[in-house]
Amino acid sequence: MKKLALSLAIGAALPTFASAKTVEIELPEFYGKVNVSVQNTQEGDDSISEVSSNASRLGVRGKIELNHGLQGIYQAEYQIAVDDGDNSKKNDEGQTFSQRNIFAGVKSSYGQVIVGMFDSPLKKAQKKIDLFNDLEGDIKSAISNSENRTKDTVQYNTPSIAGLVATVAHIASEDETVNDGTSSSLTYNRDAIYAAVAYDTDVEKDGIDVTRIVAQYSIAGVTLGGLWETEAENGDNKDGWVYSAAYDITASIRLKAQYGESDIVKDNAETYSLGADYKVGKGAKLYAFLTDEEFGDDSSKEYYGVGLEYKF
Repeated sequence: MKKLALSLAIGAALPTFASAKTVEIELPEFYGKVNVSVQNTQEGDDSISEVSSNASRLGVRGKIELNHGLQGIYQAEYQIAVDDGDNSKKNDEGQTFSQRNIFAGVKSSYGQVIVGMFDSPLKKAQKKIDLFNDLEGDIKSAISNSENRTKDTVQYNTPSIAGLVATVAHIASEDETVNDGTSSSLTYNRDAIYAAVAYDTDVEKDGIDVTRIVAQYSIAGVTLGGLWETEAENGDNKDGWVYSAAYDITASIRLKAQYGESDIVKDNAETYSLGADYKVGKGAKLYAFLTDEEFGDDSSKEYYGVGLEYKF
């Protein structure tokens, strides 16, 4: 965080003071990501070329020192449409900005509480298992219905204790005919090992329970990950899983592969993705990808393209 030093020329208002007083104010951090790709989409016999903005975003975040050992924290993040300026895709008027993770909260040595709209603990438990997150191979397209960003949410997470963090969120429905939701997770992140178990109830919708188990391990430039998920509704269980692997050939070049099967989004869904990233500077990369999806109703989709991502 950068700090701004303000010299208050008190002497201008009160001549008896010969010196100025310096006050430090902590500035918020401005950040963002621009991710845009040029790609081809083939669905059945139809094939189109398109430019896609892949969850590009702008945001500010910061902290405020409070009394009693507390720290106020805040974030306001909005998605931007780099391709056509329209996040809504539903009308001709367009919507340049749409809300992503926005919250205010309090942090201390006992943990953190935030209130607002943000990714659920079950979604966050995925971490970076999904190597094609925000692209067409994102697990929400064929593997999971539970990549939720929930509104009206109050969340508490413990401090890290030997790599373990517990998180629980209450999602208010604000409707007496709809149940409030609960999302929780227990994560372990230490050295080269990451593992998590997460559980949702009444988050996707009333009567749906979701369990997710995640594991990831890195060694000698190789990162292997796996995610398993089950969705239960009225005694009917649907399962999905995905495996991912990445290999860093050099500090600049990464090869990626991902494969999964699921009955959650559609029956007998099968998806695989291949890709490569090339770092061209700090926070900047070029990438290429291929994704193929097939479903039990004999429908299929295929995507391939190249893109550019800047993080700042």
